[in-house]
Amino acid sequence: MKPKILVVGSSNTDMVVRLARLPRPGETLLGGEFQSVPGGKGANQAVAAARAGGEVTFLARVGADGLGEASIAGFLRDGIDVSHVLRTEGKPSGVALIMVSEAGENSIAVASGANGALSAEDVRQSRSLFGAAEIVLVQLETPLESVEATVGLCAELGKRVILNPAPALELSDELLKQVTILTPNETEAEILSGIPVKDPESAKRAGIRLLERGVESVIVTCGGTGAMLVTQSEQRLIPTRRVTAVDTTAAGDVFNGALAVALGEGKPLGEAIPFANVAASISVTRQGAQPSAPQREEIDALLAKA
Repeated sequence: MKPKILVVGSSNTDMVVRLARLPRPGETLLGGEFQSVPGGKGANQAVAAARAGGEVTFLARVGADGLGEASIAGFLRDGIDVSHVLRTEGKPSGVALIMVSEAGENSIAVASGANGALSAEDVRQSRSLFGAAEIVLVQLETPLESVEATVGLCAELGKRVILNPAPALELSDELLKQVTILTPNETEAEILSGIPVKDPESAKRAGIRLLERGVESVIVTCGGTGAMLVTQSEQRLIPTRRVTAVDTTAAGDVFNGALAVALGEGKPLGEAIPFANVAASISVTRQGAQPSAPQREEIDALLAKA
């Protein structure tokens, strides 16, 4: 049986320009290659979870426009339940403008559009989805009230919730105390903990500080180094595969989607993280957000070689 994963979050269309390097402020660079691909942190994580083996339901808002319809069509191709992807009159679908360098670095600007209309009431009206889910996954590209409602409903129903705190925001202790697993990257861990994160040791200290703020478990993703797992009983770096990155745009989203599936299948964190690491390591070798998410067979094949 596939684990039931509920993803609450954003859906965007990514307008991507690939350049030799990222432009400096005020600089125009010619010769870039343009591509339009589906994206948005919530949508990316939903697609990643579906391809990694989850039975995924997505709660989100898109505009009543062509971009929204194209996004929904893509979710359906990946077998995602879109019955709670709500069309929003008077708001355009979300758009992200992304520049990617040959070194795999990126710079992103987001126009939230309909994502900004996802409300706490939308979440509360979807209570039955939470009851059926084994893992709930949420990020910070929708209004904070929708995130708080999601995490609070999970706490009320005794559901495990993964909060990927991206893009980085200050979060209250009240919210963090209801989070089962927090998955910041190094920058987000620094903002939430107040501890500069530059290496695995400082990532561990930041994770411990976040435990003190009330989070049950913390996973600090450290790019090509791996992921630092911090719980009350263990703190250790779980390394990842060494690869040559082409585009890191959705690496964190793929990690989170795959992590949710592994946990939903009953794997402990120490086994779920290597699974998620492998999925993310595949994604950075490919271009685009959702197009980079690997299928389950690819992940299992590389894990078997480890």
